[in-house]
Amino acid sequence: VADVLQEPGIELHRIDLTAQGAVLETGCVYLVPLMESLRLPPGVSGRANPKSSTGRIDVFTRLVTNRGKTFDDIATGYSGPLWLEISPRTFSILVRPGDRLAQLRLRRGKPQNTSEKTVSIDMQRADGGPVGWRAKRHAPLIDLRGLARHEVADFWEPLYPHKGRLVLNPDDFYILASRETVKVAAGKAAEMAPIAPELGEFRAHYAGFFDPGFGHSESGGAGSRAVLEVRSHEIPFILEHGQVIGRLVYEHMQERPEGLYGTGLGSNYQAQRLKLSKHFRAI
Repeated sequence: VADVLQEPGIELHRIDLTAQGAVLETGCVYLVPLMESLRLPPGVSGRANPKSSTGRIDVFTRLVTNRGKTFDDIATGYSGPLWLEISPRTFSILVRPGDRLAQLRLRRGKPQNTSEKTVSIDMQRADGGPVGWRAKRHAPLIDLRGLARHEVADFWEPLYPHKGRLVLNPDDFYILASRETVKVAAGKAAEMAPIAPELGEFRAHYAGFFDPGFGHSESGGAGSRAVLEVRSHEIPFILEHGQVIGRLVYEHMQERPEGLYGTGLGSNYQAQRLKLSKHFRAI
């Protein structure tokens, strides 16, 4: 990666994050060297994806390794530095050294005994509240360390379905919730995977990793829903209540974790229904 950056036309300019931090603007692509590096043993590989809070503010990230063949995948036995490609899509963000935008999980061998569960969209609220949120095109800056400091109305508009339907505008960004509850047992983890392309040209899984214990009553998560970051591509798309929008793929952990999601770990999204990122004030 460092060699490619030396080639003419690849790097436009460098930004210093070490003083007051820096603003990463929408519509731009940034490549940031991470503070962490890896030295994986034989037989161990890795996979990265955006953190939940990253996906919910429409910041697109992809992990890059030396001589990697695909984004986000880390080859077995990889040894070397890591970079993160960052592209804010809707909101510009203020970042500083130490901010966390992506997460990494490690695998030994290939997943065995995986199972799947489809996820559909929720368009009915018994309390009359919104079924989703649409990001505003012109909004203030988001400070990644400004937890619960940003006003929802400055960034989002609530969505209410008409006859149980929503029409997604091309390239607008939406936060929606699953109709089904999601429960991940202590000995498993899950990842939101794309649906078949023939079901619709949209994306609903920017940050789709579910930790062991998510939604589990043992760790206070009974009734948790999957919150979906959704974007329609090129043409308007109609969503109806109960329409399938993704699938959860469950994998077995090597052993039960010492701590489950939601138990003393400062988890932000346990027992969630429709919920924006931790940067916004509670409604």
